[in-house]
Amino acid sequence: MPTSKKSSAKKTAAKSGAKRAATQGLMKPVQPSAALAVIVGSKPLPRTEITKRLWAYIKDHRLQDAQNKRLIHADATLQPVLGGKPQVSMFELAKLVSQHVH
Repeated sequence: MPTSKKSSAKKTAAKSGAKRAATQGLMKPVQPSAALAVIVGSKPLPRTEITKRLWAYIKDHRLQDAQNKRLIHADATLQPVLGGKPQVSMFELAKLVSQHVH
């Protein structure tokens, strides 16, 4: 049975929609600042990947507070990203990191 033009058009629209979504919003690659690049790398990355790499760094260096897991302690590498603060909550983290992407 031959495919109709409508189903073909829907498939094309779905593909272009997926491409558009990959270049917008959370999936749009952003350039990390020099301070953030030390942790996540200097190449443009989607915000989701920056978040993954940042949390991997925090966990690898055991920067989460042992008693209150919502608190992040800054080491010398992370402190410039956190605006010089020695400790922030995980809720402040996203706001502070957003200042380091272009």
